[in-house]
Amino acid sequence: MKVLAAMSGGVDSAVAAARAAEAGHDVTGIHLALSRNPASYRSGARGCCTIEDANDARRAADVIGIPFYVWDLSDRFHEDVVEDFMDEYAAGRTPNPCLRCNEKIKFAAVLDRALGLGFDAVATGHYARLRTGPDGLVEMHRAVDDGKDQSYVLGVLDQEQLRHALFPLGGSTKTEVRAEAARRGLLVADKPDSHDICFVAHGDTPGWLREKLGDRAPNHGGAIVDESGVLVGTHTGTYGFTIGQRKGLRLGHPAPDGKPRFVLDIEPASGTVTVGPRERLAVHRLSGIRPRWCGEAPSRLEGTVQLRAHGDEHRAVVSVADDAVDVELLDPAYGIAPGQAVVVYDGSRVVGSATIASTVRA
Repeated sequence: MKVLAAMSGGVDSAVAAARAAEAGHDVTGIHLALSRNPASYRSGARGCCTIEDANDARRAADVIGIPFYVWDLSDRFHEDVVEDFMDEYAAGRTPNPCLRCNEKIKFAAVLDRALGLGFDAVATGHYARLRTGPDGLVEMHRAVDDGKDQSYVLGVLDQEQLRHALFPLGGSTKTEVRAEAARRGLLVADKPDSHDICFVAHGDTPGWLREKLGDRAPNHGGAIVDESGVLVGTHTGTYGFTIGQRKGLRLGHPAPDGKPRFVLDIEPASGTVTVGPRERLAVHRLSGIRPRWCGEAPSRLEGTVQLRAHGDEHRAVVSVADDAVDVELLDPAYGIAPGQAVVVYDGSRVVGSATIASTVRA
């Protein structure tokens, strides 16, 4: 097969490209230039939008012995991922930009271009496994390494995209991948994993949003109140908060019972942030919109759902009617916010995902 290997400059994508080449595929490496100006995003640090990462990817391709190119997708990335990220936070929701990048960039823009150029598949360093099911459909399953499993952020992929995807690392642990990179002479063998959001400098999301939103922000300050409406603090913009947040509230008045307080609600129109005890965050039901199914859409499924990229699984009953997804959580979840993704599993198999539109608390 002709395979396009997406090389971020990290150890995982380098080993994935090497394995694809070793398997006999005709591999070409590409690095995605996602920042219009790398220095304005995360320069010289752990991320995927730096000149340093592009150079690391090129050196890895040279060691593997495959052609290498840089594709400039910065405009598409800014429109589909960065702008979406800002809009969601401005509306009081909590998006997942990595999931959106997989949906809109790596397995839409990149895959479409790859197929147009005559490639058969796109290989990435994601930790997930693919197999063909008894019905002939391609199934995506959790990775062997539970600590590195990335099936959650791949839950947006449909059947056509899965048919043209390769995840060579799904059956390995991170330790094994690093050791293999060292044996292959890849200089990125000990390179730290990227963390946080690649386009947010220094990991300061509220500060980044404050600078980028400007006049687009719904407010630049407001009240922090408790559940009875009593003023307990002030803030500099609702976009700096997420449901379930505890740190950084800087409240002037402690709770009467002395317990820590968490963000329960965000109202961008009024600029009000409501806080309260953790038990008020317990979610027993949620609704999802814009579902994306990896295969056939279920009508009803008793399985599990994952609500964060590195969160626990929750037993759930999932009901689907057209584009509406209803999830009854048999185990309560805490701090779940609209805008996040709910990814549905049947055992280790990823069934699909949806964007959380609303939640029902006890």
